[in-house]
Amino acid sequence: MIVILKQNSQKKDVDAFLKQLEEMGFEHHFSKGKSSTIIGIIGDTSSLDADDLRTNDIVADVKRVSEPFKLANRKFHPLDSMFNIAGKMIGEGHFNVFAGPCSVETVPQMVETAEAVKSSGASFLRGGAFKPRTSPYSFQGLHDEGLKILLEAKKITGLPIVTEIMNQAHIDLFEDVDIIQVGARNMQNFELLKELGKCNKPILLKRGLSSTIEEWVMSAEYIMAGGNEQVIFCERGIRTYETFTRNTLDLSAIPALKAISHLPVIVDPSHATGLPWMVEPLTKAAIAAGADGVMIEVHNNPKKALCDGAQSLTPQQFDDVMSKIKKYTEFEGKVLEK
Repeated sequence: MIVILKQNSQKKDVDAFLKQLEEMGFEHHFSKGKSSTIIGIIGDTSSLDADDLRTNDIVADVKRVSEPFKLANRKFHPLDSMFNIAGKMIGEGHFNVFAGPCSVETVPQMVETAEAVKSSGASFLRGGAFKPRTSPYSFQGLHDEGLKILLEAKKITGLPIVTEIMNQAHIDLFEDVDIIQVGARNMQNFELLKELGKCNKPILLKRGLSSTIEEWVMSAEYIMAGGNEQVIFCERGIRTYETFTRNTLDLSAIPALKAISHLPVIVDPSHATGLPWMVEPLTKAAIAAGADGVMIEVHNNPKKALCDGAQSLTPQQFDDVMSKIKKYTEFEGKVLEK
């Protein structure tokens, strides 16, 4: 349920109303926008009478929210969310590029790649220290040693880092990570999501292999219900009957999420297609559809990569992509050629 307040509402009256809700056993989410102020009432609101709430002098209107997600709902938070992560703004018109290899392998590999993507305009360095793999015989990542290598690359280049977590027992290892990624296979690992809801760290939530948009948003709701509202959606393709690409990139998810949620949305064209030559056109398409950024796999030597080398761009290919997309958007807050 959402309560829309009158524009001239006094703070003392609003505080009294919020206290009344708390005494009734409800939590609330307060959102003040340019044209309206909204209170989202969280809990079983079936016992609340909308007409009774409307009798309060500060209440302009009351509406029930039919969707199962509340905190991630745009009705609760009409304005786009924007997060300041290590000095980089994500959301509300700020376009960011996350780039780096699928797996962390060595210090030279990570530093060389990080320096290359930074010089081309990337704002975040991605790399996997923990790798969920279909086969138990595939490279599983360097684990805590991989995190140390990532942090070394961050120290040398200054790029904030994003890397995937697979187990809630590892949360303490991610203390110096700027964004924690939840991979597609863990999108509905609800115990992990609950624990991430307790940490004060931005979460990049990838879409599950066969998940609906509502299921995806409900996973974000798990994190937000724990108190962590810094969630970023990442569309990385879903499994369909098509076999030409690794997955099927659902570009319609971008405007769909923007319509129902206030959270930022980025796109991963590398994992979606598995084809490096598709990264440029699909990055352009993501920008046109309203994405807040893209995540691109880049490796300094893809032929020798321990994971997903075939879908990775070389630093030169990445630089070519970046030079072509800069005229369609803006980076680092600087308006570039349109």
